[in-house]
Amino acid sequence: MKYFLIAGEASGDLHASNLMRALKKIDPQSDFRFLGGDQMQSVGGTLVGHYRDLAFMGFIPVLTHLYTIVARLNACKRSIKAYQPDVVILVDYPGFNLKIAEYVKRQLHLPVYYYISPKIWAWKEYRIRKIKKYVDRMLCILPFEADFYRKHDYPVVYVGNPTMDALARRDRKAESFEEFIQLNNLENKPVIALLAGSRKQEIKDNLPAMLEAAGAFGEYQPVVAGAPGIDPSFYGKFTRQQNVRVVSGQTYRLLQQAKAALVTSGTATLETALLRVPQAVCYKVPFKHLSSFVFEKFFSCKYISLVNLIAGKTVVRELFGKDFTVQQIRDELDLLLHDEKYRKKMTEGYREVTKKLGTTGASKKAAQCAFLD
Repeated sequence: MKYFLIAGEASGDLHASNLMRALKKIDPQSDFRFLGGDQMQSVGGTLVGHYRDLAFMGFIPVLTHLYTIVARLNACKRSIKAYQPDVVILVDYPGFNLKIAEYVKRQLHLPVYYYISPKIWAWKEYRIRKIKKYVDRMLCILPFEADFYRKHDYPVVYVGNPTMDALARRDRKAESFEEFIQLNNLENKPVIALLAGSRKQEIKDNLPAMLEAAGAFGEYQPVVAGAPGIDPSFYGKFTRQQNVRVVSGQTYRLLQQAKAALVTSGTATLETALLRVPQAVCYKVPFKHLSSFVFEKFFSCKYISLVNLIAGKTVVRELFGKDFTVQQIRDELDLLLHDEKYRKKMTEGYREVTKKLGTTGASKKAAQCAFLD
């Protein structure tokens, strides 16, 4: 079969690549064409565009790069039409992918599957109308998403969470702290991991405050996880003055060795939880008091982190909006590092999250849905 996949960011690239590997196992004749990233490219197939060229977030950046986005959207449509795949598989990234879904169903009449649901349960619930109209099957990766879609009389499959698969197949699981610091030329001090996001704007917004907060704990060393698709030199303007190291392509290895972590909301919060690292979720937004008000009054979910959303309660502290300050980040980090009772309560919450997610095998189950259905 011929598969056309679209992933618009780093986490989607990772999970789509694992899906592609699973498809190759059950469909040896599989042929891939995709808009994605390096992880997908490593599996094989034809890359028609890289997600880093579309990594714009926020109203102003999107508006100023509108020509680029529209041009890439049209190029993607042309690629799908020329390729004539047996199925189109969309991975999250709703602003772009729902337009593709509409085009594929209306103009090409091809099957459309969605792997990793857009977060319409949090906001923009009206998008359910487009999904019901243009998406043949939704493959969910969060337990509560299935209930949301069933409420709207839309058939879904909960396939499990691919982060479980990614962690299970990670390398250097047994790496010691000594090996890690030696290979990365780090100091012999406990590590505070800083995961400031996968996009440049997120990094610009979040990393300075994270570095300032972590810098108050001289007996520890902050280490920045370099995001896929971001040149390591980009971090220099933030880290050079404090002589903080950046390690790229080693996020899981870094978390394995960390005493605590400061994490920008996203898949990274779940990865950190599954690796049992105490964390604070830090996310800077413009007009912080207004943003807090809008979230509390107009969003249909109570949390911004996947950890708390899956648990259905507060497991990790979320510092965003009016709560995103260096002092509050520093105070929370102090608890994470030094209060054993606080750390234990958090890791107990992590166990509940892991239990709710179930076992590994999400990529295999999603592949079976895409191929066998």
